[in-house]
Amino acid sequence: MRQQLFFSPTMRDVPSDAEAMSHQLMLRAGLMRQTASGIYSYLPLGLRMIQKIQTIIREEMNAAGAQELLMPAIQPSELWEESGRLGDYGPELMRLNDRHDREFVLGPTHEEVITTLVRDGIASYKRLPVNLYQIQTKYRDERRPRFGLLRGREFIMKDAYSFSVSDDELNETYESMYKTYERIFKRCGLDFRAVKADGGAISGSAGETHEFQALAAIGEDTIAYSDASTFAANIEIAATAAPTDEEIGVEQDLKEISADNLAAAVSGNSIELRNTLFFVDEKPVLVVSKAEDTISDVKLSGHFKTLAVQEASSKEVEALFGVEQAYVGPLHADEGLTIVVDHGLTHVKNATTGANAQGQYVTNVSISRDLADADIVDLRMIKEGDASPDGVGTIQFAQGIEVGQVFKLGTKYSEVLKAEVLDENGRSQPLKMGCYGIGVSRTLAAIIEQHHDENGIVWPQEVTPFDLHLLVLNAKADEQVELSEKLYETLQQDGYDVLYDDRKERAGVKFKDSDLFGLPLRIAVGKRASEGIVEVKERKTGVVHEVHVDELAAFLKR
Repeated sequence: MRQQLFFSPTMRDVPSDAEAMSHQLMLRAGLMRQTASGIYSYLPLGLRMIQKIQTIIREEMNAAGAQELLMPAIQPSELWEESGRLGDYGPELMRLNDRHDREFVLGPTHEEVITTLVRDGIASYKRLPVNLYQIQTKYRDERRPRFGLLRGREFIMKDAYSFSVSDDELNETYESMYKTYERIFKRCGLDFRAVKADGGAISGSAGETHEFQALAAIGEDTIAYSDASTFAANIEIAATAAPTDEEIGVEQDLKEISADNLAAAVSGNSIELRNTLFFVDEKPVLVVSKAEDTISDVKLSGHFKTLAVQEASSKEVEALFGVEQAYVGPLHADEGLTIVVDHGLTHVKNATTGANAQGQYVTNVSISRDLADADIVDLRMIKEGDASPDGVGTIQFAQGIEVGQVFKLGTKYSEVLKAEVLDENGRSQPLKMGCYGIGVSRTLAAIIEQHHDENGIVWPQEVTPFDLHLLVLNAKADEQVELSEKLYETLQQDGYDVLYDDRKERAGVKFKDSDLFGLPLRIAVGKRASEGIVEVKERKTGVVHEVHVDELAAFLKR
């Protein structure tokens, strides 16, 4: 491609509203331009990158036995009502009405559509398992789009859906997709971790799920991992190590104290309890934990197998208990209140908590004695320095960008949408489903987040938009132009994808743009063109080689 004709408008200044480095560099290098908040046009250079990633995905998905199709972006809302997700998905679901006032949604995902397709197309287990995928634009009405392609309202996604007749078949496909994703992200040059995660509105608590997180400081997800084992999980669902059997303190009689005496009680051996009110499916649930711990609403959601979990406001707390938050406690509460205790308190015997009376506390609380009817559940957020749940090493944190996720959906969608087949015994069985997504545009941003320097992008070899960047440094020097034109033809004949900077620009401008574009090798034809000598620069290392054109083919192969 001749750069004189290539639509790649670069920018010298960093856009003021671009916080993420990938956002800055994609704008500066002319990969994309903003059309509206969270919505971007991909320019030729950016589209080439998207296509490179898509090619890797297609090669690996096809090799794993998946089949590509294409479903509509616009979906009838009746399908989402039938699955029960129309209300659950929340305000991020984009909706629209046609001229006949029929309601549709712009698909953020396609479980409903694919399930009905397979329901109407497969009746027997003999045609299973099957794994179908598409690469398509998705939509999400983000309240605050930010970080360019990392959190937008329109994004490109690969979503796959598997259908099986048995759990064993589902497990095999899930494992196959897990390994396929590892290959895809390795080929994209990403430093990533596969971590246990929450299924959210896709699978809820229906089954196992893993996220693939590209490590990056700008990442919005926090990953908890062991410094001595393979354990890794999203901080929201990371299990915490079970408490030991050692009992804390000696059981004593309950005693009420005033707020004035609280400091003295807590400064002794007493453990201060935190009591957090949640509404779960609109019913009040009081979660009891250590005061220094934070409760994961995702874990709470998983325990109650619902997505409808909301922490109560201070006004709601006062309305229910009749006291300020500080004086709320689990003892002598209303019978209709569900109480759940974090498992870190299992053996505690001398805790202090609110007495459900203004200005009053209760001390010497024994969990096994005084809260014997409460559920004991792992609900707290894991912390750096905690023992790893697998018993090996301690927990460290890292930030990650979620670039992919694999889910076991089970029968969550097939049951409500009546997607069934006859098994080998002639009995009707709901299909066992899996779902496997990759954020294509987000993967592009993640690659740039991990592969750049102060001068621009540094593309990994397999996803570079062009193999070589050929520069003629003086477009008015006949010998430079002649050699450059000859090399441009020869290099393409040798199978290289070449971006040829034939613009009538100063050498300094060309060098800056070349560093910004970040192609792996730059071939500069300059003052020694008459000798047949060119400069070859390695973008990643900055090392420059002087090479005679007769030796260039062999040099590039090496």
